[in-house]
Amino acid sequence: MELTNFDDFLRMAGQQIEPQRLLFVFAAAQLPDEHTEDEAQRFAQGQGGTLSPIMYVDKALNEVPDFDTLKRESLQMGREWQIVFVGALDGHNGVMLSTEQAEQPLELMVKHIENGEVQRFLAFDTQGQAISFL
Repeated sequence: MELTNFDDFLRMAGQQIEPQRLLFVFAAAQLPDEHTEDEAQRFAQGQGGTLSPIMYVDKALNEVPDFDTLKRESLQMGREWQIVFVGALDGHNGVMLSTEQAEQPLELMVKHIENGEVQRFLAFDTQGQAISFL
């Protein structure tokens, strides 16, 4: 199955043998402190900038029925985001990992994103469409 949107991801996660704990890092586009005038103009037009993690959470697969639910819950936190990065952790022997067990992988995911290492994660825009980084 080709993954084109967030709900495709949920279907794939649901087909895994082991229960899945999902990791989410919400990122906002920001203009770097040290930027050129050209970069500022491009940013004003919706291009360029850097992606900075602004919030993150882990959830059991059954806590995320669809993209609209995830988006609605995230916006209740009062922070606008442009991209959500997603990861998944397999459970063991039919037992889902706990939030405590997901803490370190989630923090590592945030650090990778802060360092610009975004290619290793699935990413979706605010409409739930898959994004590819070259």
